[in-house]
Amino acid sequence: MSGDKRRGPPSMGGERETLRAFLDYHRATLAMKCEGLTDEELRQRSMPPSTLSLLGLVRHMAEVERAWFRRVFEDHDAPMVWSDTIDFQAAYDASASTGAEAFAAWEAEVENSRRVEREAESLDLVGHQPRWSEEVSLRMVMVHVLLEYGRHNGHADFLREGVDGTVGA
Repeated sequence: MSGDKRRGPPSMGGERETLRAFLDYHRATLAMKCEGLTDEELRQRSMPPSTLSLLGLVRHMAEVERAWFRRVFEDHDAPMVWSDTIDFQAAYDASASTGAEAFAAWEAEVENSRRVEREAESLDLVGHQPRWSEEVSLRMVMVHVLLEYGRHNGHADFLREGVDGTVGA
C-alpha cells in the first residue's frame, strides 16, 4: 500500500455533503486496501471454510452498489453483477475472477451510484427496494451503503494484514 491519498470528510458540512464524502472515503479505503496486490494475493482467503477475500469484497461491494442505487432508483429488475439470482454470497467466490474484472465492475457501479445521488434533487428522493417490497429514501440508502463499507473495510484490514502484513488506514 502506498501513501494514504484518501480525501477525508469535511469537519463541517451539510448532511448531503457529509454523507457523500464519508461514502467516497470508504470507497477509497477499500481500493487502498487492495492496492499493489496481485490477482493471486487479492484472491487469498481469510481462513477455511470462509471464502472471504479482498477480491470477493470488491465483487460484493459492486453488488451492494447495484442493489442499493441502480435497482432501487432506476431498474428494479436489473440483474445482479455476479449471479443470475439475488445471491450476494456468489460475489465472494472470486476463484475465477481477476482484479481488473472485479474493479471494472465495482468502479462502474460506483460511478452509477454517484450519478444517481448527484441527479437527485434531495436526500428525500424515494425509491423502491424490491427485496423488501418497501419504499426507501436516498438518505437511508446512502447510510446503509456507508455501513456496508464500514463493516467490510474492517474485514479488509484483517485480510490485507494476512496477505502481506500491511496494517493501518
